[in-house]
Amino acid sequence: MHYKVVFLHQAKLDLQYLKNYILKNFTLDTWKTSYKKIKDAVNTLKTFPEAGSIPSELEDLNLNQYRQVIADLNRIIYEIRQNIIYIHIVCDSRKEMKSLLTRRLLRVV
Repeated sequence: MHYKVVFLHQAKLDLQYLKNYILKNFTLDTWKTSYKKIKDAVNTLKTFPEAGSIPSELEDLNLNQYRQVIADLNRIIYEIRQNIIYIHIVCDSRKEMKSLLTRRLLRVV
């Protein structure tokens, strides 16, 4: 079964921020490589949606419906509902995540 993937508004903004940051500080090729890895990870989720792990920051809060995959230096936080994968966050995996995740995911209902 293939799942449909939906990037929520904030995740789209995350991608735009990531693109702007990489283009400002690195090269277009760096962005293309990073974006391809993100796309590949998301495409894998279409077939294997439960391949991701539960982020420890969210597991501690009993928010076990969210999962993550790592694409290069980026985390993709998503949720599976029926046959749809909702992408909530795309961000640098080196960021302090607990407050970002808590704020972002508890705000979305």
